[in-house]
Amino acid sequence: MKFDLQYMLSLFAMPELWHAALTVIELSALSWILAVVLGFPLACARLSRHVWLSVPARLYIWFFRSVPLLVAVIVIYNLPQIFPATGPWFSHPFFSGTVALVLTETAYMAEIHRGGLSAVARGQHEAAFALGLRPVGIQWLVIIPQALRIALPTLANQYIACVKLTSLISVISLGELLLVGQQLYAQNLLVMETLCAITVYYVGIVTVFGWIIRYVEKHIDLQARRPAALDPAEVNALRARLTPATAAAATVMRDAAPALVLRGVQKCYGEHHVLKGIDLQVRRGEVVSIIGPSGSGKTSLIRTINALEALDEGEIVLFGKPFLEARNQQANRARRDGLLNVGMVFQSFNLFPHRTIVENVMLAPRYHRRRSALEARSQALGLLDKVGLLAHADKYPHQLSGGQQQRVAIARALAMEPAIMLFDEPTSALDPELVGDVLKVIAALAEEGMTMLIVTHEMDFAMSISDRIVFMEDGVIQLAASPDEIRERADTDRIRRFIGAEQLPGSKQSERTAHVATSIPLVNQGALGSA
Repeated sequence: MKFDLQYMLSLFAMPELWHAALTVIELSALSWILAVVLGFPLACARLSRHVWLSVPARLYIWFFRSVPLLVAVIVIYNLPQIFPATGPWFSHPFFSGTVALVLTETAYMAEIHRGGLSAVARGQHEAAFALGLRPVGIQWLVIIPQALRIALPTLANQYIACVKLTSLISVISLGELLLVGQQLYAQNLLVMETLCAITVYYVGIVTVFGWIIRYVEKHIDLQARRPAALDPAEVNALRARLTPATAAAATVMRDAAPALVLRGVQKCYGEHHVLKGIDLQVRRGEVVSIIGPSGSGKTSLIRTINALEALDEGEIVLFGKPFLEARNQQANRARRDGLLNVGMVFQSFNLFPHRTIVENVMLAPRYHRRRSALEARSQALGLLDKVGLLAHADKYPHQLSGGQQQRVAIARALAMEPAIMLFDEPTSALDPELVGDVLKVIAALAEEGMTMLIVTHEMDFAMSISDRIVFMEDGVIQLAASPDEIRERADTDRIRRFIGAEQLPGSKQSERTAHVATSIPLVNQGALGSA
């Protein structure tokens, strides 16, 4: 039989097929949207550490990924035979088809979301936690936007699957494209012509949706966003409208009660005993550098102070008030309030990649409602000026060098006006030529009187900036002494050998002054000349 092209083309003017195409769009779009929305909490439950959440989620995903959609459609459509009260709903083919598609697709969407969530770096959780964000805030402001960007291509592909799966709903007499097509070629036997026309309808639906998705992907593609740096005239005009930012600790008296007290702090990872009873006091305004060989427990110590790792034994007191206790690991008001007084700068920056650097800095003050949007932006710009990055305020983290990103991380921590700053090897991930800019910012904070604990391998810097050096080895503090004592005492040979310098730098105060003197006024230089 000769292919009837004229008949096939006539089908594109047939109202019944356009109505059927609209049914396909409505059914697939509604099912896809509901499955995307419902799949996210299911993915979170699947990733939960609580068995009562993860096990039911696993069972749901396993079951509905195993059951054929055709079986689910027929069973749901016939539920009124078992539960007559459901007749007004499930006897309608569109409703039954939607429910069957949503139940099945939600299982697939949950796995797609799980992949997106798992792909977000753990450091993003930790950075948000260190800023005092609660679990819902962490998910909504930091994790979900990144996870959706990662998962969007796969989610879009699943919509195409939904469009094609709507053809199975024809078994319960839903007037979608395939059913209408079957009715047509049953009358005139022009099977190929009818199926070709239906294929064009399906291709058209998928193509239009593909255009929409490509537009969305292009709109949210962070790598395509490249805001330019401000020129010097724009920077100076902006700076003139800002109030200079200063560290919150600048007026704190050094002889007040200890800012931080650690008593018997112990931490184990399985059988590995990392911290073996740490006792340490840090005065207000004091700069303490923690040094020691790799694996000595330095980073673990910093992370326990910021509640990123739970204590196995001991307690931590913050400004005379209980902060963290091994016997009370649950989140409480004292812990939340304490976290807002402790700023954390990570080794790997952990900036939020989906936000500009000024948005990174103003996120926490806005979340905690400490400032209006206008005030938070003004404060953020002032802090970026302080670290020499005002010209780059509207750039994204991927546009900055490692040293610039670390300075943004310092500004972000300072935005909450913490009383204590923790630095976990802030220069170890940087190229040698970028280290100096970060160290200058830290030295300027020391001059302002900020209480700081710094885990570092920059020995000359530690000796020049610190009030005390804490040397850790094998999970214990071997010695806590001033730089001058390390230079002069006979029992500090081990530290001097570790530092590896036969002739150590001069006194702390003179070296600190030298560091700040060579740092230029940070508000006027910094990153303005570096890309």
